[in-house]
Amino acid sequence: MFALFLKSLLGALAVLLIALLSRSKSFFIAGLVPLFPTFSLIAHAIVGSERGGAALRTTAIFGLWSLLPYGVYLLVVAWLSLRCSLSLTLASATAAWLGSAGLLLLAWSRLFPQGN
Repeated sequence: MFALFLKSLLGALAVLLIALLSRSKSFFIAGLVPLFPTFSLIAHAIVGSERGGAALRTTAIFGLWSLLPYGVYLLVVAWLSLRCSLSLTLASATAAWLGSAGLLLLAWSRLFPQGN
C-alpha cells in the first residue's frame, strides 16, 4: 500500500511541476516533465526483477518503438494548434496516438509473436 502511495505522490508532483512550469517564461519546459521516465523506471524494475534481463531488453526496445505514437501525437498537436480549438486539437492528437499505438501493437505482435 505504501508503494502505491509513493507512486501516486510522484504523479501528483509531476502534475504540480507541469502546472508551475506552464506559468513561467520557460513554459515549454513543461513538455519535458512528462518524459521523465518515472513509469518506465517502475515498469523496468518490475519486468527486470520478475522476468530477467532478456525481458527487460525487449521491454526497452518496445519502449523505443513506442516513441513513434508519441511523435504522431506531437505532430498532430503542432499541426492543428493554430488551425483548431484546443479541445479539437487534443482530441484529434489523442485519436492519432490511439490509432498509431494500435498499429504498433499489431505490428509488434505479428513480428514478435512471443514478445521477443
